[in-house]
Amino acid sequence: MLSRLLTRGPLRATAATIAARTCLPATSRLLHTTAPRLAAKVSPAEVTSILEERIAGFKDHKDVDEVGLVLSVADGIARIYGLNNVQAGEMVEFSCGLKGMALNLETDNVGVVVFGEDRNILEGDSVKRTKAIVDVPVGKELLGRVVDGLGNPIDDMGPINAKQRSRVEVKAPGIIPRQSVSEPMSTGLKAVDSLIPIGRGQRELIIGDRQTGKTAIAVDTILNQKQVNENPDPTKHLYCVYVAIGQKRSTVAQIVEVLRKFGCMSYSTVVAATASDPAPLQYLAPYSGCAMGEYFRDNGMHSVIVYDDLSKQAVAYRQMSLLLRRPPGREAYPGDVFYLHSRLLERAAKMNARTKK
Repeated sequence: MLSRLLTRGPLRATAATIAARTCLPATSRLLHTTAPRLAAKVSPAEVTSILEERIAGFKDHKDVDEVGLVLSVADGIARIYGLNNVQAGEMVEFSCGLKGMALNLETDNVGVVVFGEDRNILEGDSVKRTKAIVDVPVGKELLGRVVDGLGNPIDDMGPINAKQRSRVEVKAPGIIPRQSVSEPMSTGLKAVDSLIPIGRGQRELIIGDRQTGKTAIAVDTILNQKQVNENPDPTKHLYCVYVAIGQKRSTVAQIVEVLRKFGCMSYSTVVAATASDPAPLQYLAPYSGCAMGEYFRDNGMHSVIVYDDLSKQAVAYRQMSLLLRRPPGREAYPGDVFYLHSRLLERAAKMNARTKK
């Protein structure tokens, strides 16, 4: 009825009359009548400027993330559904900020080890890929610092502004790039240096019962490199990386204090994965320390790495493997526990002159 009153000519009514018959407020009618007047006042230049601002802020790409969901989480192991394209050893990030590494790639889920306390991870939380294999900062910026298995500083001395990063898992050098061991590495212990001398590029096992001085030999070796690093020729320097695996925090603090007392932290880096840290960090720490030492080797310098000790890493790897439901072997260790250490120790090498950068 209203449309007929508005369109037919003989029936003329005022705006107030129409509003009264249709139970509409008079202000609504006034707004409709004044809107065209306001629109007419907008200049074309103003419309053009608005469009230019919108176009300038337009992004021609979108960030697409592959996101999965947490099916279950317990004992530092999370089962993730939905990450179909994740790679083995890839870093993933949980919605709470924690990070983990994909180890088990199964048909319907992915087994992820969590680098940290899993209390804040809940069933149904989102997990996204980082599309990056686990890496750590490397370089001289780490000298004098104490870091965890991921390269994060834990010495309250501020952030580490490293310019380079390196993967923790890389293939060991082949036969052609290597060179025979020809340079000595003095430990400062006459019995060792005279009877069983250690060369640069060599691997040496220190075996013994508890409290027999295994760590003391390693620390004395680091202390003995002070006079070597005072040489004006930087190619003769020997940088040290001490990796503490599964030790007490007090023990690591004592070792760091000894190195600082004798002025040896200037050429040393301490990677600490203590007994209170999760098993994935204890598993990762030796590979992180090896990557930090390889930086010096690949840039024409020398480094010595102390793993104290690898038995604790094997125990941490056994715990992870059992929780991931991998088949156990003798003493419940997984079948690839020997490959776990061989692929780490084979990365130690003396490179020939053609390979050095």
